[in-house]
Amino acid sequence: MSDTATPMMAQYLDLKAGYPDAILFYRMGDFYEMFFDDAVQAAAALDIALTKRGKHLGEDIAMCGVPVHSAEGYLLTLIRKGFRVAVCEQMEDPAEAKKRGSKSVVKRDVVRLVTPGTLTEDTLLDARRHNFLAAIAQVRDATALAWVDISTGALRVMACSAVGLGPELARLAPREVLVADGTEAEFCDAVTENGASLTSLGRAAFDSTQGEKRLCALFGVGSLDAFGTFSRAEVAALAGMVEYLEITQKGNLPLLRPPVQENRDAIMQIDAATRRSLELTHAMGGGRSGSLLDAIDRTVTAAGARLLERRLSSPSRRLDVITARQEAVAALVDNPALTGDLRDMLRGVHDLDRALSRLALDRGGPRDLAAIRNTIGQALRLHQTLTAVDLPDTLVRVQNDLVGHDTLLALLEAALVAEPPLLARDGGFIAIGYDEALDDARKLRDEGRGVIAQMQADFIAQTGINALKIKHNNVLGYFIETTSTHAERMQAPPLSDTFIHRQTTANQVRFTTVELNEIESRILNAGGEALEIEKRLYASLSQAVLASHAALGQLARALAEIDLAAALAHLARQEAWVRPVIDDSRAFLVTGGRHPVVEEALRRTGTPFVANDCDLTETPIWLLTGPNMAGKSTYLRQNALIAVLAQMGAFVPVTAARIGIVSQIFSRVGASDDLARGRSTFMVEMVETAAILNQADDRALVILDEIGRGTATYDGLSIAWATLEHLHDVNRCRALFATHYHEMSSLSAKLAGVDNATVSVKEWDGDVIFLHEVRKGTADRSYGVQVARLAGLPAAVVARAKVVLDALEKGEREGGAARRAVIDDLPLFAAIPPTPPPASRTSAVEDRLRDVLPDDLTPKDALSLVYELRGLLKG
Repeated sequence: MSDTATPMMAQYLDLKAGYPDAILFYRMGDFYEMFFDDAVQAAAALDIALTKRGKHLGEDIAMCGVPVHSAEGYLLTLIRKGFRVAVCEQMEDPAEAKKRGSKSVVKRDVVRLVTPGTLTEDTLLDARRHNFLAAIAQVRDATALAWVDISTGALRVMACSAVGLGPELARLAPREVLVADGTEAEFCDAVTENGASLTSLGRAAFDSTQGEKRLCALFGVGSLDAFGTFSRAEVAALAGMVEYLEITQKGNLPLLRPPVQENRDAIMQIDAATRRSLELTHAMGGGRSGSLLDAIDRTVTAAGARLLERRLSSPSRRLDVITARQEAVAALVDNPALTGDLRDMLRGVHDLDRALSRLALDRGGPRDLAAIRNTIGQALRLHQTLTAVDLPDTLVRVQNDLVGHDTLLALLEAALVAEPPLLARDGGFIAIGYDEALDDARKLRDEGRGVIAQMQADFIAQTGINALKIKHNNVLGYFIETTSTHAERMQAPPLSDTFIHRQTTANQVRFTTVELNEIESRILNAGGEALEIEKRLYASLSQAVLASHAALGQLARALAEIDLAAALAHLARQEAWVRPVIDDSRAFLVTGGRHPVVEEALRRTGTPFVANDCDLTETPIWLLTGPNMAGKSTYLRQNALIAVLAQMGAFVPVTAARIGIVSQIFSRVGASDDLARGRSTFMVEMVETAAILNQADDRALVILDEIGRGTATYDGLSIAWATLEHLHDVNRCRALFATHYHEMSSLSAKLAGVDNATVSVKEWDGDVIFLHEVRKGTADRSYGVQVARLAGLPAAVVARAKVVLDALEKGEREGGAARRAVIDDLPLFAAIPPTPPPASRTSAVEDRLRDVLPDDLTPKDALSLVYELRGLLKG
């Protein structure tokens, strides 16, 4: 008989059939085992041994396994490599299965489907980042996007055009995106471009009519109108997401907050290419290091860090919102002592949102309860500190959300020990004196001998027999033993009513009592009883916490707001940033602007950053010229980053700034290809430029660098020329346009809204020195050959390039047939004799020093030599 015919393997195959696209973690004692193709894939992905277990259809059954106690690390590896994992647990004690017969199999079932967007454990998540699951739904011609972080409960939805999906997914960076069956191809590019995993669901999951009923039942309301007016597409997106959560969590839904409707028009629009170019939250090379987020993050709590990333990814377009955020930061900038105190206290705050989520999903433990207790207590201290000072309205509102949890705090303080264990099954987390039954059970468990000794003393006093002993063996358990002489008295009334004869030996007689039997039973079961009582109390405390989840969620948001405001204030004082003026005009005036990331990097080397001005108020387009390596790209990006920081409500790295609300930021800086889609560098450049010209409105800020450089000179020049004219005449936006096509500088005389600017350089002894200063005017040359020499090109190549450049410039000046003649007469590189190295030249000072023997000089001779050398220098 093959092994697959055994009841256990039959059970495995039955469970696996329900999850064909996932790796099944099949619990067997202290291990999760995997079989067949699952084992082959998992062993390769996890780098663990692949073994075998029996045969199936004549072939070995592949098998591998991971220990239960360290399974989370293996789970994370599989999820990061694109797998989904179905976790199958034992639903009963194996001893219960044995009672049913030798061939009975332990009951097992899948308790959870682990996917990239449904992680909740701290070990699987980055505490300082959201882990979003998103869903896209279409109802007729309408499209909507919903997203949730089940580790925090944040649930949001937005009506969104199909074109706008890409930018929104780039903003949210979800780990997993849900779509209806049959629409995968339509959304694949937008999803995978942003690094998300694409998951399809049956179309019924996105049914808006049934979905509305499901959502109303979930949130306990009669109508979703209690939360806003949602379109059918928005309801469908929310419904699909909830359906998926029910599938993956096996009906044990996370603690979701009511859905919040977002409006795209209230947020600065930044597409995926621009986010990559500006390196807002991730650097070009991947990872957070080197990004703007990494440079400005001074938050001390996980929730504050997540809020910072949300604000940075979604700068506001509402003047009242920006102003309120600025006022909160300004109040703390002006009070550094208060800021320091708040930051010190916030370091004692825990991640309430994720603790609540774990408790709701029954994946939490006593430490989550303690974290909530400690955070409530710390919030009270924060409230007292803030009460002592005058605050702007924003901080007053969050200050009020810090209190109101006295009853829950008193309960948790009374119930929990100071430092509880991680897991409820470990016990020992309920404080002494909280529950009388638990205290009694613990006393019996820990002080059983003392209880028996006290009972023995009571029996001696009752009988007057000092030789009476209470003993224990594995056959009788606890028993009372005395000599045969004394036994006669215990077997006579009235003592015989209490003492029950158990056994007679050669010299001793053994008795028991009802009370002793009860104590024995309680002592033997005291450990288990104590643990069961603690588990019941844990469940009770968890329910008490979850009953207050709405208020605790408000507290979590208040703590994050305080942390972010204090962090931005600390940053502003630390880096000498100032509050920008934000208004509804089209102004863009920056004085002494700096790039925060580059400035931080230069500081490590002791190099000062050269600040520059930018004024797009009267002439909204600057045409920027200057050589490579002079700092054009840095200048372009820093002005875009200043706008982002200003509209997220932060202070900015400038001497002064006035910025009219920016609706969109577009960046086309840098060059890269897209081989997967068959796009050359130039094609990518043109696609991104087209997106800018088709979408930018008159409130947009556009930064463009080297448009048209990926093709022939005149093709590129014509494209760059036409692009600038379109920005000026059609888009009518604010723009910084960097180029090497000096011919375009003539446009400033033709277009009223265009001005010329250049990055200054200085030539010295054949070298080019970058001054990194932006001033009005036009560069007269590109200095490309000099930059090539600085980059380390061979001297022969640099010399040849100078010859070719001189010839081309001469031909350009002479024009017509003469131009062609100059180029045709240019000798081939191989025909040019190698240039001999320049003869070494020495100065008179060097010649004089070669004749000097320092050891032979007297002090007077040395002084005379110094005067002599000084005279030679003057000569």
